[in-house]
Amino acid sequence: MAYVSVKGGERAISNAHQWLDEARRGDCGVGEIGVDQIREQLALAVDRVMMEGSCYDRDLAAMAIKQARGDVTEAIFLLRAYRTTLARFGASEPIETQKMDVLRRVSAAFKDIPGGQILGPTFDYTHRLIDFDETEAAKAPLAEDSIDRVIPTIGHVLGHESLLEPAPPEDENTAEPYDLTREPMAFPATRDQRLQALARGDEGFLLSLAYASQRGWGNTHPLCGEIRLGEVAVELVPEELGFAIEVGEITVTECQMISNFEGSADRPPQFTRGYGLSFGHNERKAMSMAIVDRALRHAEVGETPAHAVQDEEFVLYHSDNVEASGFVQHLKLPHYVDFQAELQFVRRLRKEWFAARENPSTIAEAAE
Repeated sequence: MAYVSVKGGERAISNAHQWLDEARRGDCGVGEIGVDQIREQLALAVDRVMMEGSCYDRDLAAMAIKQARGDVTEAIFLLRAYRTTLARFGASEPIETQKMDVLRRVSAAFKDIPGGQILGPTFDYTHRLIDFDETEAAKAPLAEDSIDRVIPTIGHVLGHESLLEPAPPEDENTAEPYDLTREPMAFPATRDQRLQALARGDEGFLLSLAYASQRGWGNTHPLCGEIRLGEVAVELVPEELGFAIEVGEITVTECQMISNFEGSADRPPQFTRGYGLSFGHNERKAMSMAIVDRALRHAEVGETPAHAVQDEEFVLYHSDNVEASGFVQHLKLPHYVDFQAELQFVRRLRKEWFAARENPSTIAEAAE
């Protein structure tokens, strides 16, 4: 079986790169978009690329979006590949979202939730109509509200009656959190591993799983206990100091989904929780993550899994869009040897099939 190589491959690839550069630039009569414009005006795309690219850097995410011609999945791939080249000099302390400087906070479960509803910047109340007036001058900035930006979480609201289960305990057998960027996927997965995989997972995939779970192909139809968007401090403990210092702030979206639980032999009836956290303003991702997280906690509350969203191997293995994209798109690469083998196999099967049609007795003999 011969393998016929493609001649002139390097030249063709070089030409393809040049053509890509021209296509990326587009009409030179139109001004080139800048990284700063993408960062400031396409902020939600930037936030998604940072989250699924596992790198909190708005400029790098904006640059990746520009280089990828707006293909968010490709931009995530670019950012994640770059992140692997960076030196790791330490690990930050866990962020404390209960101390978040809140920009937006809503609850669909409690109208008068302590701390109040803060609508913030959202599409939720718009009419979803395209605004064709692009010449409108920027509006004056809003005055700062006088409300307290550090407000209680949903856990504080329900905690006094134990109506909401406490946060699931950390794995006592694990000295440090699981690091999915350095360790391969392992099953059964601990919750820290599951949450890492979901955080890096494709928003569309998790959204579809969350939607399916609510429509009956799962056991989770929750209420949105709380969504909050805001800034949290990032702290690091330098070896030479021995105590934590604040090194910066990041913007995150946190979601707590609550689902009723009728109780079991060792657990009273109460609300159970699903948790989602994302870089930047990324509510759809955080909500989907929280719904899927609750579905994957079926063993902890004594539920019997019966749907794909409750199968952690299915969910975690297939949620990563970089791996999924690579596996699908590799089919564009040369598979000439594979095709020749399959071609010969199909030809042999066809020959045997037609021979059997011409001599029916061989079919009866084969059946016996």
